[in-house]
Amino acid sequence: MASSVQPSFDNLERLSKSADADLTRHVLLDAKRNRGRGAQSNVSGRFEHEAREEFDDGWEAAEPLPIFETHEHVEKAKSIIARNESPDIGFDRSINPYRGCEHGCSYCFARPTHAYLGLSAGLDFEREIYVKVNAAELLRRELSNPRYKVKPIAIGTNTDPYQPAERKHKIMRSLLEVLLETRHPVTIVTKSALVVRDLDILSEMAKLNLVSVGISITSMDHKLSRLMEPRASAPARRLEALRLLSAAGIPTMVLAAPMVPAINDMELERILDAAKAQGAQAASMILLRLPGEVRNVFREWLFRHYPGKLRHVLSLVRSTRGGRDNDPRFGSRMTGEGPYATMLRQRFEKACERYELKKRLPTLRSDLFEAPRADQEQLSLF
Repeated sequence: MASSVQPSFDNLERLSKSADADLTRHVLLDAKRNRGRGAQSNVSGRFEHEAREEFDDGWEAAEPLPIFETHEHVEKAKSIIARNESPDIGFDRSINPYRGCEHGCSYCFARPTHAYLGLSAGLDFEREIYVKVNAAELLRRELSNPRYKVKPIAIGTNTDPYQPAERKHKIMRSLLEVLLETRHPVTIVTKSALVVRDLDILSEMAKLNLVSVGISITSMDHKLSRLMEPRASAPARRLEALRLLSAAGIPTMVLAAPMVPAINDMELERILDAAKAQGAQAASMILLRLPGEVRNVFREWLFRHYPGKLRHVLSLVRSTRGGRDNDPRFGSRMTGEGPYATMLRQRFEKACERYELKKRLPTLRSDLFEAPRADQEQLSLF
């Protein structure tokens, strides 16, 4: 193996029509080593001085190279509640127990955040996982601040709190224990059936109207789901999680997200129908977004799995984003614009009406909050 300066990815559409397969050696990782991963490259982060990648230089290795393994890093976070002022997001605070996500969704809008760690938004994002081991401790401290004002905390809006690392570290469970103790409202989004592990806590919070759970389902096709979200729970297991959560009295919704033109958009009604049958009370839908490095990661995924559709899919995406790969404007970035986006929204509206799915879940209570007792590191003067 050798390393080389990373070439431009703007020629991927041209490569999709080229008969010279050798050109892709400098773009895509070896599929045999990359099993169970969504990203097809590992381009250096945008803040790095040098951009390098591995490629096959024609010299055979003495031994077969191993598959790419996941590396977990202990992180001592300085704060845990993140704030935002985005006008088109329904929450102003969130918690991310992990950095990076092993689910490996090629379309994940959180991928560019790994660049701030000096890592790639590609393969690094799904195999270099940072575990915030002091998350519960920080949450307790921040909730004990006398100036803290209660509003629902959103968890799972960036990286999945129930990704594989959670089985061992149980960071999410420790956060829920603090939230139940303090009677603090929380909304959860995940595409992992592991969420049912915490039914005991979630059901107690639901009795007080302190929690709601959204299950993201991108496709009902097991094979397509495995390509799009390599290490996430299978669609059938997510539906089972919806059933169990709903049966336990926990308000649930389904997120048909993202809808990818010409890949899974034909499944929109099927997803909503199946989720309603398992007890979902509400639904939402988000059109594919390609911010920052996600643009190239998703292009490479298309080139690997759907080379014949690459030009068509990207053309439809651009038709919803004013001719660009991404439209960052508030108000349109989630829904898109143009004939295709309008048709998709109309389909969603009609399906919600047909299956009696609400657009949002009931408002959670914020009046039951009991601040935790702050640890006294020094005596007060008064």
